[in-house]
Amino acid sequence: MGTVSQLHERTRPPARLIQSDDEALEAARSLAADFARLASDRDINRILPDDELEALSQSGLLGVSVPSEYEGLDISNAILAEIIAILAQGDPSIAEISQSHFHVLEILRLADNEEQKQIAFARALTGDRMAGAFSAPTAIAQETRLTADGAGYRLGGRQAHSTGILFADWIAVFARDPADERVLSLLPRRSEGIQLIDDWDGFGQRTNGGGTTILHNVYVDAEAVIRLDNGLKQPTTIGAVGRITRAGVDLGIARAAFAATVDFVRSNAQPRMDGGIRRAADNPLTIARIGEIAVRIEAAAAMIERAGGKLDIAQINATEAHVIDAALSVVGASALAAEIGIEASTALFELAGTSSTRIGLNLDRHWRNARAHAAREPTSQKHHTVGNYHLNDIEPPKNEVP
Repeated sequence: MGTVSQLHERTRPPARLIQSDDEALEAARSLAADFARLASDRDINRILPDDELEALSQSGLLGVSVPSEYEGLDISNAILAEIIAILAQGDPSIAEISQSHFHVLEILRLADNEEQKQIAFARALTGDRMAGAFSAPTAIAQETRLTADGAGYRLGGRQAHSTGILFADWIAVFARDPADERVLSLLPRRSEGIQLIDDWDGFGQRTNGGGTTILHNVYVDAEAVIRLDNGLKQPTTIGAVGRITRAGVDLGIARAAFAATVDFVRSNAQPRMDGGIRRAADNPLTIARIGEIAVRIEAAAAMIERAGGKLDIAQINATEAHVIDAALSVVGASALAAEIGIEASTALFELAGTSSTRIGLNLDRHWRNARAHAAREPTSQKHHTVGNYHLNDIEPPKNEVP
């Protein structure tokens, strides 16, 4: 794969080709350590991680989910989620950008346009980044429509808060065609008529490259249109892959908050005046609470790993039973991961005390990241999905695409 991407101001040499799970995990750990050094500064000053994203592209990690028939590693979903968790412990905004990329690749894996799949997977292996511009209309977004124009089509619409869009080499635009069917077009970010606006101002995940995408009558070749509805007549794993990778982000946030808590309690936290204890780390209640959080983080990791195994089976043999089993397991894992992310980042201040709230420490970023990331899908909604299946035989969503 010797192609050089020319989509950014800088040229990018081909990415490393990762050939094993262990190599992928080690690459993630190395990157995460580098990302963590300035993660707080980037959050405080909202400095976008341009150099860090280039390092991620060069690492080869963005190609690990590419199917083996397209020269990829076709990594298991459990390892994929763990890679994202490792990255998220270093910087959850960067991990969320990669999560969006892998979700797009899963949608493409199930598409029926072979030429576009070959292009997309080849680009992922060279280190190109992908992000989705979603089509669901809201108060601040307009449904994207594909209209006929000679031998091709035109795209128009406005989509807000698309994660990672500012760093994308390729934008997966989800739209409705003239027959009102769902389609996807994978477009180079510098296509004429694409306007990206850096307007994400959330209090958490501040540097996740989110922004608004405006499509000004963008031309699309007919061959570049991927029709989704035909491929979605049967149950798929698209939604589950998107959710398990999001769970990886939550797990990484929880681990980062827990590590910060342990470090602060050991070295900085003061014992309570009336406790008769000289070190905060010797307080039995603090010790028990630390243990409780550690157990819950480990439980979330185990649930994600188990859900990843079920998801692997559903991808290989996409029967309705396998897809439902995987979907329910992933929903449960993602609920616990989101809960422990918020719990661990809240407990930091309970255990570390008043001195941990100093603005200069910026420890509140862990809670802000956890809360902002979990807001997209409340845990109560996930619990409802699982409960509704067991109580009323209502199947979980199986074909979730934008």
